[in-house]
Amino acid sequence: QVQLAESGGGSVQAGGSLTLSCTASGDTYRRNCLAWFRQAPGGEREGVAGIYTDGSPRYADSLKGRLSITRDNGQNTANLRIDNLNPADTAMYFCAYQTGRCPPLLPKHFLDWGHGTQVTVSS
Repeated sequence: QVQLAESGGGSVQAGGSLTLSCTASGDTYRRNCLAWFRQAPGGEREGVAGIYTDGSPRYADSLKGRLSITRDNGQNTANLRIDNLNPADTAMYFCAYQTGRCPPLLPKHFLDWGHGTQVTVSS
Protein backbone atom coordinates (compact mmCIF):
# COMPACT_ATOMS: atom_id res chain seq x y z
CA GLN A 1 0.00 0.00 0.00
CA VAL A 2 1.14 3.51 -0.81
CA GLN A 3 0.66 6.46 1.50
CA LEU A 4 0.62 10.00 0.16
CA ALA A 5 1.03 13.09 2.30
CA GLU A 6 0.25 16.53 0.87
CA SER A 7 1.29 19.87 2.29
CA GLY A 8 1.59 23.50 1.27
CA GLY A 9 -2.02 24.49 0.84
CA GLY A 10 -3.44 27.64 2.33
CA SER A 11 -5.00 30.98 1.59
CA VAL A 12 -3.44 33.34 -0.90
CA GLN A 13 -4.46 36.51 -2.71
CA ALA A 14 -5.05 36.57 -6.44
CA GLY A 15 -1.85 37.00 -8.37
CA GLY A 16 0.19 35.14 -5.80
CA SER A 17 1.97 31.79 -5.98
CA LEU A 18 1.88 28.60 -4.00
CA THR A 19 3.97 25.44 -3.86
CA LEU A 20 2.34 22.16 -2.92
CA SER A 21 4.35 19.12 -1.86
CA CYS A 22 3.48 15.45 -1.99
CA THR A 23 5.54 12.71 -0.38
CA ALA A 24 4.95 9.05 -1.18
CA SER A 25 5.84 6.26 1.22
CA GLY A 26 5.11 2.58 1.71
CA ASP A 27 5.12 0.06 -1.14
CA THR A 28 6.34 2.42 -3.85
CA TYR A 29 8.04 1.27 -7.03
CA ARG A 30 11.30 2.91 -8.01
CA ARG A 31 9.77 4.16 -11.27
CA ASN A 32 6.50 5.89 -10.64
CA CYS A 33 4.32 8.85 -11.44
CA LEU A 34 3.30 11.41 -8.85
CA ALA A 35 0.46 13.62 -9.95
CA TRP A 36 -1.76 16.43 -8.73
CA PHE A 37 -5.48 16.73 -9.18
CA ARG A 38 -7.93 19.29 -7.87
CA GLN A 39 -11.60 19.37 -7.07
CA ALA A 40 -13.67 22.47 -6.46
CA PRO A 41 -16.86 22.27 -4.40
CA GLY A 42 -19.56 20.67 -6.53
CA GLY A 43 -17.09 20.01 -9.32
CA GLU A 44 -15.36 16.99 -10.75
CA ARG A 45 -11.82 16.01 -9.97
CA GLU A 46 -9.52 17.26 -12.71
CA GLY A 47 -5.89 16.60 -13.50
CA VAL A 48 -3.37 19.37 -12.95
CA ALA A 49 0.12 17.95 -13.45
CA GLY A 50 2.15 14.78 -13.14
CA ILE A 51 5.82 13.89 -13.10
CA TYR A 52 7.65 10.64 -13.77
CA THR A 53 10.74 9.40 -11.99
CA ASP A 54 13.00 10.73 -14.76
CA GLY A 55 11.56 14.22 -14.32
CA SER A 56 9.32 14.18 -17.38
CA PRO A 57 6.36 16.45 -16.64
CA ARG A 58 2.80 16.34 -17.88
CA TYR A 59 0.56 19.39 -17.52
CA ALA A 60 -3.11 20.08 -18.00
CA ASP A 61 -3.46 22.16 -21.16
CA SER A 62 -5.73 24.67 -19.46
CA LEU A 63 -3.14 25.43 -16.79
CA LYS A 64 0.06 25.24 -18.80
CA GLY A 65 2.23 28.29 -18.37
CA ARG A 66 1.31 28.75 -14.72
CA LEU A 67 2.61 25.42 -13.46
CA SER A 68 5.96 23.93 -12.64
CA ILE A 69 6.30 20.43 -11.25
CA THR A 70 9.55 18.98 -9.95
CA ARG A 71 10.51 15.95 -7.92
CA ASP A 72 13.10 14.70 -5.50
CA ASN A 73 13.48 10.98 -6.03
CA GLY A 74 15.53 10.54 -2.89
CA GLN A 75 12.60 11.80 -0.85
CA ASN A 76 9.95 10.44 -3.25
CA THR A 77 8.47 13.91 -3.25
CA ALA A 78 6.82 15.96 -5.97
CA ASN A 79 6.47 19.72 -5.70
CA LEU A 80 3.93 21.70 -7.69
CA ARG A 81 4.26 25.44 -8.03
CA ILE A 82 1.26 27.39 -9.27
CA ASP A 83 1.79 31.01 -10.32
CA ASN A 84 -0.62 33.86 -10.92
CA LEU A 85 -3.33 32.24 -8.83
CA ASN A 86 -6.92 33.37 -9.29
CA PRO A 87 -10.15 32.55 -7.43
CA ALA A 88 -10.97 29.85 -10.00
CA ASP A 89 -8.00 27.91 -8.64
CA THR A 90 -9.74 27.52 -5.29
CA ALA A 91 -10.09 23.78 -4.71
CA MET A 92 -8.94 20.80 -2.72
CA TYR A 93 -5.71 19.59 -4.27
CA PHE A 94 -4.98 15.87 -4.17
CA CYS A 95 -1.80 13.93 -4.79
CA ALA A 96 -2.02 10.65 -6.67
CA TYR A 97 0.41 7.82 -7.39
CA GLN A 98 0.75 5.30 -10.17
CA THR A 99 3.53 2.88 -11.02
CA GLY A 100 5.37 3.46 -14.27
CA ARG A 101 5.13 6.45 -16.60
CA CYS A 102 2.46 9.07 -16.11
CA PRO A 103 -0.80 8.09 -17.76
CA PRO A 104 -3.27 10.69 -19.01
CA LEU A 105 -4.30 12.90 -16.11
CA LEU A 106 -7.62 11.26 -15.48
CA PRO A 107 -8.64 10.05 -12.02
CA LYS A 108 -9.48 6.57 -13.33
CA HIS A 109 -5.79 5.95 -14.12
CA PHE A 110 -4.62 6.41 -10.52
CA LEU A 111 -5.20 3.96 -7.69
CA ASP A 112 -3.57 5.65 -4.71
CA TRP A 113 -4.64 9.03 -3.39
CA GLY A 114 -3.79 11.42 -0.61
CA HIS A 115 -6.35 13.16 1.57
CA GLY A 116 -5.86 16.53 -0.07
CA THR A 117 -4.77 20.02 0.87
CA GLN A 118 -7.02 23.05 0.54
CA VAL A 119 -6.07 26.03 -1.61
CA THR A 120 -8.18 29.15 -1.31
CA VAL A 121 -7.56 32.19 -3.52
CA SER A 122 -9.19 35.49 -2.66
CA SER A 123 -9.69 38.37 -5.06
